[in-house]
Amino acid sequence: MAMTEVNPEILTWARQTAGLTREEAVRKLGIRNARGMAAVDRLAALEAGENEPTRPLLIKMAKQYRRPLLTFYLRSPPRKADRGADFRSLPGDRSIAGEALLDALLRDVRARQSMVRCLLEEEEETEPAPFVGARTIADGRAAAVESLERLLGIDHRDYRAQRNARAAFALLREHAEAAGVFVMLKGDLGSHHTAIEVETFRGFAIADDIVPFVVINDRDSPSAWSFTLLHEMAHLLLGQTGVSSFRAESRTERFCNDVASAFLLPATDLEQLHIDPTAGLELIEEVIASFAGPRHLSRSMVAYAILRSGVIERETYAELSRRFRSQWHRMRATQRARAKEQEGGPTYYTVRRHRIGNAMIDLARRMLDARALTTSKAATMLGVSPKNVQALVEAGRAI
Repeated sequence: MAMTEVNPEILTWARQTAGLTREEAVRKLGIRNARGMAAVDRLAALEAGENEPTRPLLIKMAKQYRRPLLTFYLRSPPRKADRGADFRSLPGDRSIAGEALLDALLRDVRARQSMVRCLLEEEEETEPAPFVGARTIADGRAAAVESLERLLGIDHRDYRAQRNARAAFALLREHAEAAGVFVMLKGDLGSHHTAIEVETFRGFAIADDIVPFVVINDRDSPSAWSFTLLHEMAHLLLGQTGVSSFRAESRTERFCNDVASAFLLPATDLEQLHIDPTAGLELIEEVIASFAGPRHLSRSMVAYAILRSGVIERETYAELSRRFRSQWHRMRATQRARAKEQEGGPTYYTVRRHRIGNAMIDLARRMLDARALTTSKAATMLGVSPKNVQALVEAGRAI
């Protein structure tokens, strides 16, 4: 195959790994019925190598499929995005589209992390993160919790002293970023059409010894963000790069869950929660909710802590978790509906700063001021349009 020819196998691969059906792809690409041929059939012909795509169409594909233009001229599809370890325990009917979207999200995160590291290396500002890989599972949960408390400089009392769950998460995030961890909230590829459910991905950690990253799926509840942040911080302590979901069946995932739970809910506090395992699910659910709310804790996390203490059975925990997730989804849908009806709300820049995090935005501003970073590169690193960079870095700090 000559380098100027497009590999039709790549066309199919790029579309599928973007999580798009042919019907969805033709709408995004603007392919229309023509010459007595349906738009979907025209795309199928391109993917079969029967026709050659025009360059303008290839450029559209590169944008919609989130792939560099050069990708379409490769001899074969590139290897799957490096997720590191896959700590998830997924059902057999996992969503192919969801997995494709996850790969695209992780490629984006990897690219940003690489840009940050390269920038710091070029400016000779690299400082090692000695906590990455400092612990092993054999050290035990208590040692890992102690390391986290020392690294962050706060404990569960500081966390609970905040006014609500969002403020409590903001405190954890602020201290994590001060310790050298870049913390992002990212649950889609830029629109609700590309949302990735928590069942597919809850958190992702890059255990880099210079620029460690944590990504949290912001489709979860604010109290769950804190749990996920601490869970992924535990992965950093273990020196593990990988993706996690809400299931915890492997030894490693149980350990990281136990560390996050013990940080937020020490055993002495858990003893204050009196659960009658013979009571009905509704009563257990009410007791957990009353206990978790004032402490800014995820109700699923409290249920998990009770499970690990041996008070309830796994079946009870699974049903409680299902109920809590269902309630959160309904509440989130209601909040979105109300937000659409009301004027005002957070600005674009407030939302973007919240998702990107102060650490990365502050770095971009500092490097722009020093002329060590161009606006276009800053836009790529921050995941925004170049025209929005200046206003974004000058906006108030994320909360």
